[in-house]
Amino acid sequence: MKIFFIILGFLFFLISVIGIFVPLLPTTPFLLLSAGCFLRSSSRLYYWITHHKYFGQYISCYLKYKAVSIKTKICSLILLWLFIGFSIVFIVKVIWIQLLLFLTAIGVTIHILLLRTLTKKMVEEYKNKKDNCQTSKCLTIV
Repeated sequence: MKIFFIILGFLFFLISVIGIFVPLLPTTPFLLLSAGCFLRSSSRLYYWITHHKYFGQYISCYLKYKAVSIKTKICSLILLWLFIGFSIVFIVKVIWIQLLLFLTAIGVTIHILLLRTLTKKMVEEYKNKKDNCQTSKCLTIV
């Protein structure tokens, strides 16, 4: 069963990375699923993903505070509107599909804006707690 969760964890991780570049494919839920699969299968992989150079702080802070950084919000919105705008203008020629894409982008924008914003205090608290963790046994930082 462990190998199943490890494979699933890497699959979800791959989908989350793809989701960074594909606006309608969410990144956060797949990262959280990946972390959950690794938690159930391998403490080493769970430690790796929660301490990953790019995703570790994002995952841990989201799990602990249910918040994302303002930078994440801005990048998400820019990529969302660039890809959706490009699709509406250059790819999709059917007006009702263009309207559907536009309305979807508005919905995703509202969702992103309603997410709690990570504060400096939250990040410092996370970093201080992380610095106190010297071994891989410290898996409960979230």
